[in-house]
Amino acid sequence: MIKQPKYIYTYIQHPDEFELSRMEMRSFFGFDTKENYIISDRRVDPSRSPFMEDRLEVYFEADSLEDLEQSLKTWQLNDATFKVVCLNKMDIGNTKKIHHPERRKIEKQIGLSINGEPDLNNPDILLGLLCINDRWYLGKTVKAESIWRKHLQKPNNFSTALSTRVARAIVNIAIPEPEGVRAIDPCCGIGTVLIEALSMNVNIVGRDISPLVCVAARENIAHFGYETTVTKGSIADVTEHFDVAIVDLPYNICTHVSLEEEFEIIRHARRIADRVLFVSVKPIEDLIHKAGFVMKDRSVAKKANFVRLILLCE
Repeated sequence: MIKQPKYIYTYIQHPDEFELSRMEMRSFFGFDTKENYIISDRRVDPSRSPFMEDRLEVYFEADSLEDLEQSLKTWQLNDATFKVVCLNKMDIGNTKKIHHPERRKIEKQIGLSINGEPDLNNPDILLGLLCINDRWYLGKTVKAESIWRKHLQKPNNFSTALSTRVARAIVNIAIPEPEGVRAIDPCCGIGTVLIEALSMNVNIVGRDISPLVCVAARENIAHFGYETTVTKGSIADVTEHFDVAIVDLPYNICTHVSLEEEFEIIRHARRIADRVLFVSVKPIEDLIHKAGFVMKDRSVAKKANFVRLILLCE
């Protein structure tokens, strides 16, 4: 059994989401990979990410199934029941998918090597088995829950609002470790970012200049059983200081913001927060630098021909 923490995370995303998913990956782990998996010593709840599929906490690793079986002979699960699930249900990096009949055969082979009570219906421990580049890994696995899906049907929607997947990803990019962090969304619209943040226990408040939009955001937040403050007012009126601000710059057909007004939003974001994630439909790098920010990371979120820039600044 390995002594140092090791976790393997598998990913699924649409090609349009690749850049955004890698920016989220960098935020969580400090580096990224072009493959659809990453190995790290950092423990992240896979349900936080809209792109993660499984997390495997590695207990054993070996160069073959036979070597893995030998390692398992002295392992005791005590009174815990278990089930073995092969996670190679899709291509993992350069390792091709293992088809269903072969996966069942391998699961049985490894399951028979474990000193414990199997339970295929309600096990105490779900053991994941994963092959990557001819090396086998076994350990406790957790499947990601698509919590963002529950937030798709809101009482109030705008056609130009961020998707729940993008909103969830940018919260993770801005706030990879929520404990002790105070955040604000000062242009919160109907509350899409607020809802995703609140579902991950982020301490966040919202603000919007439109009274009608504030009402819509409060209704949406309450609909899912979350609680926070949504205040009517401009970002210029914010007097508190926050660790993080997430700013989706106004751009819809009902909101006409001049270049000067856009810079004022960016300037005030610099004033009220140490770390700011901007979402914009047009380049704003010059305004960001003019406000005194340093760009820490960037990516794009695409949907067909519509592109949003995601810019992380400090």
